[in-house]
Amino acid sequence: MSLWIKICANTSLEDAMIAAEAGADAVGFVFAPSPRRVTAQQVAVIAPRLPAKIEKIGVFVDAAVDEIVATVEAAGLTGVQLHSEVSAEATAKLRARFGPGLRILRVVHFEAGAPERATAAAQDANADAILIDSRTATAIGGTGKTYDWAAARRTVFGATKEMKLIAAGGLTPENVAMAIAMLRPWGVDVVSGVEAAPGRKDAAKVRAFIANARAAKLKR
Repeated sequence: MSLWIKICANTSLEDAMIAAEAGADAVGFVFAPSPRRVTAQQVAVIAPRLPAKIEKIGVFVDAAVDEIVATVEAAGLTGVQLHSEVSAEATAKLRARFGPGLRILRVVHFEAGAPERATAAAQDANADAILIDSRTATAIGGTGKTYDWAAARRTVFGATKEMKLIAAGGLTPENVAMAIAMLRPWGVDVVSGVEAAPGRKDAAKVRAFIANARAAKLKR
């Protein structure tokens, strides 16, 4: 099985196209307070101009189901990434509304209680994958901070083998191969590690990240 790669927090068609042309499986758009925040109207202009095969994932934090539904429809998204406490009822409503064509990602931050939360999220029949991310006191994503991969391998990545797990948090072109070798994830996700500045991608870093991740997967 090939590695799933998402280049997240895009703010322009140019950056999203860089990811698509470099071989990413998905691009992400942040609809939450962030230097990288975009609106549904902005993404509605970008999404139709991207290759049909690339996934368009919206990132939401503490958003109501009605808000998520409206954004998915207005922006032309094919998936959602749900941060904070998300109920199985919420994901069930999204699945009922959009069917199997919508990829639903739940996020678990690697901190105290992460193994238990990941195990609980894995019981959600409507979640397609779990993204394991880092967080700081002021940011719940795009932190540029790694977590303890050895501990994560022993706990979260070792305890939820039935669920597709996505490694995120502080990944870069330089360390993504090591992360893949240690964690053996289903996918990887990157924000700050391929940026020239918050909200603006560095094309060379995007290409290097995807190339290095693909090469690391082949070595497994």
